[in-house]
Amino acid sequence: MAREQAGAAGRRKANGAAAAKPPEAGGGKDELLKHYRDMLLIRRFEERAGQLYGMGLIGGFCHLYIGQEAIAVGVQAVKQPGDQVITGYREHGHMLACGMDPKEVMAELTGRASGSSKGKGGSMHMFSTEADFYGGHGIVGAQVSLGTGLAFTNRYRDNGKVAFTYFGDGAANQGQVYESFNMAELWSLPVVYVIENNQYAMGTAIDRSSSETHLYKRGASFRIPGEQVDGMDVLAVKAAAGKAAEHARSGKGPYILEMKTYRYRGHSMSDPAKYRTREEVDEVRKTRDPIDHVEERLEKEGWADEASLKSIDAEVKRIVADAAEFARTSPEPDPSELYTDVYTTAAAGAPA
Repeated sequence: MAREQAGAAGRRKANGAAAAKPPEAGGGKDELLKHYRDMLLIRRFEERAGQLYGMGLIGGFCHLYIGQEAIAVGVQAVKQPGDQVITGYREHGHMLACGMDPKEVMAELTGRASGSSKGKGGSMHMFSTEADFYGGHGIVGAQVSLGTGLAFTNRYRDNGKVAFTYFGDGAANQGQVYESFNMAELWSLPVVYVIENNQYAMGTAIDRSSSETHLYKRGASFRIPGEQVDGMDVLAVKAAAGKAAEHARSGKGPYILEMKTYRYRGHSMSDPAKYRTREEVDEVRKTRDPIDHVEERLEKEGWADEASLKSIDAEVKRIVADAAEFARTSPEPDPSELYTDVYTTAAAGAPA
């Protein structure tokens, strides 16, 4: 019992403490308003996705990004055209931060032909080369090796691009992650590894699953630099991402960013999250919410008032409502789509 109590106390301490935080990046009015709107779009989109799942319109698994919005928005704010983004299956927010049409993303969630993967990927397996988004991936940690491969392509082509490769605290213990780290540093690959440490992985507190809970140190034995960032502060995220991207883009090799964050919902829609208390979640919402943080800054600087912020929220809600209606009413894929994109057609005369 004493050991369990000590473990619980340690988890409360880890969850409540903000990550090491650099001086807050400047952030002008237009920049901050854009970040606010982008994060709010992800929040409202995910809330509606949760509703559609409850109505039975989204099948399979559905992993929501609520609470972690500052990471995708802050990192992808420094993304340059052609830079790649790849992540795991909690990817709806990343796709929206890449600038993808909410209708296209929501239609994929409901398995419609107008979805980003023609309705065949669903929540966990979306893809868009047009948006430089190379997938949500269902195999834990698999995207780390794939993202390293994207970085190898960039180095081989000498195109000046960076692969932003996201994974969570649960995936941080996968063996393929360390094989990727070794290769990336050995060949000075332009990759930024973004660890979204939401404290609980699938449902186990990090101090119960990881002997080293400071995940930014995981590259030390490979000589990969890393830092811990307050993943609930979009400006801190953007500043750190800009530094890491420049490091990778300039030929210095990989960089690790550990984003200390927190998801408000369970691991997936089927997870009741009984491994933490409601009081713990409410405390994070009250004191560290990434959207509230920006809202307070906007009002403090005199760049927005309650009426203008409500107007932005109303606009975002209309966009999400339209996306939900589009997804609900779009046609399902024709059964023949089951047989497309399975095998590459061999060139004439080539062996089968």
